[in-house]
Amino acid sequence: MGEVVPKSMITHNYSDSRVSTKNIKDNVHGFIHVDSLALEFIDTKEFQRLRDLKQLGVTHLVYPGAVHSRFEHSLGVYHLAEETVNEIRKYQGLELDIEKFDVNTVKLAGLLHDVGHGPFSHMFESGFLPKVLNGAKWSHEDMSEQMVDHIVAENYIDMDEDMLKRVKDMIVSSTARGSANVKNVEKRFLYDVVANGRNGIDVDKFDYIVRDSRACGLSCSFQFERLLQTMRVMDNEICYRAKEYLTVHKLFVTRADLHRTVYTHAKVKAIELMVVDALLKANDHLQIISKVMDPAEFWKLDDTIIKRIEISNGPELKEARDLILKIRRRELYQYCNEFIVPKDQLEHFKEITPEDIVCSQVNGGEILKEEDIAVTNVKIDLTKGKNNPLQSIKFFQDYDTNETFSIEDDRISQLLPSCNLDRIVRVYSKKPELVARVSDAFENFQQKIYGRKTQVHATPEKKRKRML
Repeated sequence: MGEVVPKSMITHNYSDSRVSTKNIKDNVHGFIHVDSLALEFIDTKEFQRLRDLKQLGVTHLVYPGAVHSRFEHSLGVYHLAEETVNEIRKYQGLELDIEKFDVNTVKLAGLLHDVGHGPFSHMFESGFLPKVLNGAKWSHEDMSEQMVDHIVAENYIDMDEDMLKRVKDMIVSSTARGSANVKNVEKRFLYDVVANGRNGIDVDKFDYIVRDSRACGLSCSFQFERLLQTMRVMDNEICYRAKEYLTVHKLFVTRADLHRTVYTHAKVKAIELMVVDALLKANDHLQIISKVMDPAEFWKLDDTIIKRIEISNGPELKEARDLILKIRRRELYQYCNEFIVPKDQLEHFKEITPEDIVCSQVNGGEILKEEDIAVTNVKIDLTKGKNNPLQSIKFFQDYDTNETFSIEDDRISQLLPSCNLDRIVRVYSKKPELVARVSDAFENFQQKIYGRKTQVHATPEKKRKRML
C-alpha cells in the first residue's frame, strides 16, 4: 500500500489535519480518500488477505468478469459510509450532535465489516461449515468482530477503546444478538449505516449491487445517490422522502434479480456443490475446521486453498484434487431439474435433502444412493421473507414535517406480487449416467409432496449441451 509510516509519526487526533492519508482509485466510486487510522488496518496481513477472497466466490467460472475482491468492496463500503454520515451531518449535524469521532467510527465499521469472511463468499459459511461444525454456531459477522480485536492486538494499533467497541457493534448490528445490544444506544441511526437489521437499507448493499452488476456485465438502474441526497434522521432512524419509494423498492428488486441471475445461477450452484465436496474431502488432511474458530489461524484461509489442493501430489488429497480437476474440465454435477415451492406451502417448507429424492425413486433401473445426488434449497426474497420490505421503512412527506409513515403495497404499484419470496429446489446428479434416474425420482417426490411436478423436463440430451 505504499511507504511504511513509522508509528511514532502517526497521530489520531482528528482535529489535526496533518496526518498521513492516501487516495486510492476505485473503478466504481473514483478516488477514495483513506485516513491514517484506516491505513493502519489496511496495511496488515489480515486485511490484505481480502485481496485473495473473491467477492462472488466461484461465480467468475460462469461470469468471467466477476473477479473483484472483498478488498475493493470493503474500500467501497468505507467510502459510502463516510459519504452517508457526512450527508446527514451537513444538514442535521448540530441537531444530532454528530462529531468527527462518529464519522470515523462508521467509516472503520464499513472498512472492516467483511474481514471475517471465509473463502468462496457465503458458500463457505452456509455450504461447508454446517457439515463439519456439528451444530456449533458460526457467522462471518461474529468472526469479523473477533478479527478486529486480533488485528488491533497483533499490529499494536493504538485506537480509542470506545471507538473500537462501537466499530464491532456496528459490524454485528444486523444480527439478532447485535440488534439487541444496540437497541437503545445513543445515536442508534449510526449503527444502521453499514449493516441495517431494521429495514435492510445500508451502504454494504449500495456498493455490492453496483459493483457486482458492473463486474458481471449487467445493467443496474438502481441509483443509491438519490437515497443519500434525500435521507433524514427522525426518531433516531434514517428515513427517506416519500417520493423516493420507487428508488427504495428498486434497491430490493435489483438485489433479488442478482440473486436469481448471478448468485444462485444453476451452474454457479453446481460448482459450489463440487467445491464444498472437495473441501469436505480435504478437511482431515488440511485441518480446515481447526482454523475457523481462531482469528490467528483463520486469516490464513482464503480462495487459494483450491490451488493448494489442485497442485498437491499426495494420496490424501486425491479425491479432492479429482473434483477440482473436473471443475477445470467443466465436468460438473449435472443439473436435473428444479421446482418452485407453491406459495401455500412456504410457511411449512422443510429443506429438501438427497435422502428425500432417494426415497422417491421409481422402481426399476439402477438404485440411487444419497452420495449420487446433490440438492440446493435456494431462497430469494426482498430481505423480509414474504413481506414487502417497504413496510419496515419510515418515509416522510416533506423536510418541514416531523411525521413518518410506511407505504403499503397498493400505493407502490398494482403490479406487485402478493408474495415476495421464492424457494427454489434444484437437484443435481453427481454422475452423468444417472441424470434421467435422478430427474424421475425428483418428479416423483414433487408429485407425492405437492401433488404436481415440474413442467419442463431436463433430459440427458439437454445435459450434453455445454453452456456457461
